Amino acid sequence: MEKMKYVSIPRKNIAQVKRMDIPVPKEGEALIRILYGGICGSDMRTYQGTFMYSSFPRIPGHEFSAQIVSAPENACGLRPGMIVTGNPYYNCKVCYSCRRDLANCCVNNQTLGAQRDGIFREYFAIPIERLYDGNGLDAKLLALVEPFCISYHAAERGRVTKGDRVLVIGAGPIGIFAAIAAKNAGAEVTVCDISPFRLSIAREMGADHTIISGKEDFMARTKEITGEDGFDVCLECAGQSATFLQCIEAAAFRGRVVVVGIGRPLEQFAYAGIQTKELDIHGSRNAHRDDFPKVIDIIKKGGLGLEKLITDVYPLDEAPKAFAGLDTNPEGKMKVLIDFRV
Repeated sequence: MEKMKYVSIPRKNIAQVKRMDIPVPKEGEALIRILYGGICGSDMRTYQGTFMYSSFPRIPGHEFSAQIVSAPENACGLRPGMIVTGNPYYNCKVCYSCRRDLANCCVNNQTLGAQRDGIFREYFAIPIERLYDGNGLDAKLLALVEPFCISYHAAERGRVTKGDRVLVIGAGPIGIFAAIAAKNAGAEVTVCDISPFRLSIAREMGADHTIISGKEDFMARTKEITGEDGFDVCLECAGQSATFLQCIEAAAFRGRVVVVGIGRPLEQFAYAGIQTKELDIHGSRNAHRDDFPKVIDIIKKGGLGLEKLITDVYPLDEAPKAFAGLDTNPEGKMKVLIDFRV
């Protein structure tokens, strides 16, 4: 059979480019040729051996753009030659969440690149219903849709509306996309992070205020920005115990806190703050299938400047270099893409 290249993480701190057979689609599946794939924070934690949902060996990757090579008949109008992206969260379709149309929090969820092998390969076979027409978006931007969907879903969980004062803690890609989603909903957005570089990106992407964690007094800045009222919505995108507790502290009475980051268990819990402020605490996992076309439409309208978030693009053969570089020198990098085109 004809061979293709793929990226493997066989063990901690090792990424390799290897060869395997090009897949043969099963009934209901399309064969796609991957164009660009984004390295997610979860891919990096797999590489570092710290991701709770992954194991070795693993093919990483779940953020992608692709071209359809072959496709079965479908009701979505998808056909060979079209540029698409896709939903990487494989759900069981039988658990209580799935039966309630909450596939994003399927009890038996298997996300590409995490619980199952991902899309960092030249060709991939995927159920046709998981694909979405790219609507003419540039293939690089289309590879940003899935992480944007994560953040869009988080803003939806927080019920962000026009006029809300929103705090985003963590200015990685998910945090930046969360800030963009909140701004798109009409909110006034503050972004907090330890990195001046990432906060400069946040400002370029429309953040109204920034807080440099560790160098500025967090609560003093919160009071200054909100007039001592606190934030209506706090989106925790760093996955740290300390940042979750900061969200509780910074939230307004009757505010909403959304936990997006995946972190270790809390060493302490803010019972008094949650109860006294009567806070709404929400988890946010993955994204709904309907979020994908909504986010594609938002990007299609333009004016977001998402190109600025793509700081590095590596050819497939240099994927090991991409992982090693992000691991040892993450400063100055935002979204790193792998170019799978031949």
